[in-house]
Amino acid sequence: MIRRILLSVAGLVAVAVGAASLFAPVAFHRQYGISIGADANLLSETRAAGGAVLAVGVLLLVGAFVARLAFAAALSGAVFYLAYALARGLSVALDGTPAGGLVLGGVVELVLGLACGYVLYRDAGRQRPAVL
Repeated sequence: MIRRILLSVAGLVAVAVGAASLFAPVAFHRQYGISIGADANLLSETRAAGGAVLAVGVLLLVGAFVARLAFAAALSGAVFYLAYALARGLSVALDGTPAGGLVLGGVVELVLGLACGYVLYRDAGRQRPAVL
């Protein structure tokens, strides 16, 4: 049950962020003080990243309910969220502290990455990875 809850929460967050970045990038980024305007190049990059985040979120949600995919989902979630958290930490070190909402996002990413890592640790040895 704990695996289902953790993967569902991690998945829902990624789906929400990915969908917002993919389908409403200007409004989504505006809430963090980021103006991307009508630059087609920047919008393309933002939407592409949003699509990738959305895809990881879907994998996390599927893994929450399909036991065969739980390992792949937890591994993907741990790598995904911890990479974002570590990259934000590097950015703070190199660029300075961003807006509070982005700092909070980094903390949430760290927590969700650790939660997915916990699912991996907890389930280690209980199930074999899915063969795709």
